[in-house]
Amino acid sequence: MTETAQPRRHSVGLVHFALALGGFAIGTTEFATMSLLPLFSKGLGIDAPTAGHVISAYALGVVVGAPLLAVAAAKLSRRTLLVVLMAMFALGNGLSALAPTYHSLLVFRFLSGLPHGAYFGIASLVAVSLVPADKRTQAVGRIMLGLTVATIIGVPFANWLGQVLGWRWGFGVVTVLALVTIAMVVAIVPADRPDADASPLRELGALRRGQVWLTLLTGAIGFGGLFAVYTYLASTLMAVTGVSATTVPLVLGVFGVGMTAGNLIVPRFADRALMPTAGLLLLWSAAALALYTVSAGHLWSITLAVFAIGFGGALGTVLQTRLMDVAHDAQGLAAALNHSAFNTANALGPWLGGMAIAGGYGWTSTGWVGAALALGGFAIWAVSYALSASGARPALAA
Repeated sequence: MTETAQPRRHSVGLVHFALALGGFAIGTTEFATMSLLPLFSKGLGIDAPTAGHVISAYALGVVVGAPLLAVAAAKLSRRTLLVVLMAMFALGNGLSALAPTYHSLLVFRFLSGLPHGAYFGIASLVAVSLVPADKRTQAVGRIMLGLTVATIIGVPFANWLGQVLGWRWGFGVVTVLALVTIAMVVAIVPADRPDADASPLRELGALRRGQVWLTLLTGAIGFGGLFAVYTYLASTLMAVTGVSATTVPLVLGVFGVGMTAGNLIVPRFADRALMPTAGLLLLWSAAALALYTVSAGHLWSITLAVFAIGFGGALGTVLQTRLMDVAHDAQGLAAALNHSAFNTANALGPWLGGMAIAGGYGWTSTGWVGAALALGGFAIWAVSYALSASGARPALAA
């Protein structure tokens, strides 16, 4: 394992803040791009469905970049890798702000997504290395707070900036945030030495462990329900609940508050009972997603359901810690792959939800789709938990 110089006790919170700031920048660009879509589609002279490919290009970059960068950079120290990843992120977003054509923006968004998963994975490992073992999930939760707070503050600000000054400024402000993160990481994060035994081959060893695959599948399926609902939430609010367009951002903000609350509260329980907490979160999500379907007729009830769905988003933090447990000496790749799994969920959930809507089942049918996905994730979790409890290893395990 990478050796890290221990910082003074009072500086650990500052290190976590610096790492969370990078998460804030990543969360802002990931979610704000959706809200900026009407602006850059008009600016580049393309229709909305075509502009949607820009969002898909970023997600593809996350899925591809997480394992590739984690393996390729196995011999770098973690602090150096964080700087390199955030520099790549700053460059990708800076180029996005200057993109002259749709096709160039497509390429630049793909490049922006490449460091996403690896950054969160390595930042989580650094955060955990600075705290006692019984505080690991709480440390990961603090890093993920950057992403959740971005849905409350960063996304609305980037969207406002895009409307006032032009869509390019929405990417420009993210570039500035990335550069500030680089400066803080260099100044605050403790220097460390790379593990002398680290190698790309050792990182790839994570893929031979069945529990790693079961954990990734739990996230890829179980988290898909959240995205099935979130993607079509604005349309559901206007078409079913009957609210005005100006009310939609407030409900979206409640979703972000729910995610933030989840990442503040759930890790405390996960540090005592990690796997049971993951299972309960999946059942919580299934119930909340089912409630969404029957609560859409009233603003107060759908808002409560949206908060509960967001709260279930703490599953990402819990599974991040679980991967650290089952990856053994291939920590970097496994931690990064967590975000590839969630971006797979981000593709699967909206696709299945869209099929239900197109099939004539209505906007609220996404809640039933989401509940089914959460239960599917729970079934995979149950297999993983049973194998762990029995001491058996999945067939892929070496």
